[in-house]
Amino acid sequence: MKKLIYIGLPLIALVIFAYKSIDKKKPNKKPNVIVVLVDDLGYKDVGFNGSEEIPTPNIDRIANEGVKFTNGYVTYAVCGPSRAGLITGRYQDRFGSGRNPLWAPNDIDQGLSLEEETIADVLGREGYKSIALGKWHLGAHEALRPLKRGFDEFYGFLTGGHRYFPEEWTLSDISQITKHNEAYRTKLLRNNTRVEEKEYLTDALSREAVRFVDENSEEPFFMYLAYNAPHAPLQATPKYLERFEHMEEGKRKTYCAMVSAVDDGVGLLLEKLDEKKIADNTIVIFLSDNGGSPKIKADNAPLRGHKGSIYEGGVRVPFAMRWPNQIKKGMVYDQPVISLDIMATAVDYANASPKKTLDGVNIVPFIKGDKSGTPHESLRWRHYDKKSYTVRMGDMKYLHLYNKKSEKYHKEFYNVSEDIGEKNNLKLSSKEEEKLQNEYNKWVEQMVKPKYLGLLQDKKYSKLHPDRFNVKPY
Repeated sequence: MKKLIYIGLPLIALVIFAYKSIDKKKPNKKPNVIVVLVDDLGYKDVGFNGSEEIPTPNIDRIANEGVKFTNGYVTYAVCGPSRAGLITGRYQDRFGSGRNPLWAPNDIDQGLSLEEETIADVLGREGYKSIALGKWHLGAHEALRPLKRGFDEFYGFLTGGHRYFPEEWTLSDISQITKHNEAYRTKLLRNNTRVEEKEYLTDALSREAVRFVDENSEEPFFMYLAYNAPHAPLQATPKYLERFEHMEEGKRKTYCAMVSAVDDGVGLLLEKLDEKKIADNTIVIFLSDNGGSPKIKADNAPLRGHKGSIYEGGVRVPFAMRWPNQIKKGMVYDQPVISLDIMATAVDYANASPKKTLDGVNIVPFIKGDKSGTPHESLRWRHYDKKSYTVRMGDMKYLHLYNKKSEKYHKEFYNVSEDIGEKNNLKLSSKEEEKLQNEYNKWVEQMVKPKYLGLLQDKKYSKLHPDRFNVKPY
C-alpha cells in the first residue's frame, strides 16, 4: 500500500503540474471588437482633434484611454466604397466597388461582391456573435443584406442615408420606393422585419448597441455600429439642440447637436462595457467613413478639401482606438494607418484565417513599439470617374489630377507631415516623381474597373433598368 502511495503521489503532482502548465499556456479570451463608424464627420469636429465648439467627452475617452492616430485614413472619399474597404480589409478597387452604390434591390451587382468575405464572416468562424447597426449601403439585393454577409443581427436601414425622426418613416416596405432618396423614409429593419421605432434614430442605434453588449458579454462579439449622423438631412431633437443655444440657428448648430447625440451614445456603450467588466478586453475603434462635407458645415481644419476629394480633407479622418489589455493610455501614433487595418488587427487576435489576402496589417505591435518601421510602405487612392489618383509614400503625397473643363492632367506634390494643409506644391526630381508614379502603377495593375454604375450615374442607370423600383415587398 505504501509503495502505491509513494508511486501515486509523484504521479498526481506531475499531473497537477502538467495541467497548470497547460492552463498557463491557454490564450486569453479572444477580444471583443467594436467599430464605431460615423458619417461625414469633419476632421476637427471631435475634442481629440482640437474641437472647442463640440464637446465630445465620450468619443475622446477612446483616444485618451488608448491611441489617437494623427494620420488615420480611409480608402475612399465617399461612403459606399469606403465601407466596402473597411468591411473586407481589402482595397475596394480589387473587386469593383469603386463607386457609391445606388438603391437597386433587383440588382445583385449593386453592392459588395459576393466573392468577398466581410469581417463578420471571418470572425463568425471563430465563434464571434456579430451585429450590424445603422447604415448598411453595401447592397439592397436580398443576397447582399447584412444577415447574408456574416452578421447574426441587424438593426438599421439598407440605403446610403436616412431621415432621423420616426414620424418621417412613412414607407412600410421597399416596394413603395419610386426614386433613390425615398429609401430614406423606410421604417427600420430588425433583422428581416420592419419595426415601429419611436426614438430619434441616433438614440435608437445607441440603445440597440447597449442591448447587444448586455446580452452577449459572455462570449466574444463583433459590433459594427454605423451611425449615419451627421450625414444629411440635418435633423436633431431639442435635447441636443439646447446644448448649443449660444449658436445662431442654422446648419452648423444642428450639425453640432447631431455629433453630440453620437457622443452620448458612445458614452452609454462604454459605460455598459465597464458594467459588464469586459472593457479591458474589448477593442473599440472610432472613425469617420470619409471627410466632412461642406454642405452640412463640417469643420475639416486644418486639412485641404472635403468629402469627395482626394486631398487630405477627403480621406484623412478622426481615428482613435482603445484596448486597455494591450494599448497604454494617452498614446499618439503618427505613422499612417488606414481603415483596412481594422479587419487585419481583429482577425489576427481572433486567430482567424481570411480566405483572401488582406491589404491591412495588425497595427497594435507598431503602436506598442514591438515592431519597428511603418505599417505601410505606401497608401493609394483612385477616383475612377474623375480620372484622378493619389499616393502617399512616407511623408510625400503625389496627386495626379484631371481638370474636366480643360481636359488636362496635372501633378501636385506635398510633404503632408510638414504641410498638412497641402498649400505648398513642391518640385521633385524626375527620379522622385518616377518612384511615386511606379508605386501607383504597381498597385493599379491589381485593381479592376467599377462593376456597377454609381450615384453619379443615377439617371443613366434608371434608363437602362426600367424595373429598378419594381420590387417585391420587404
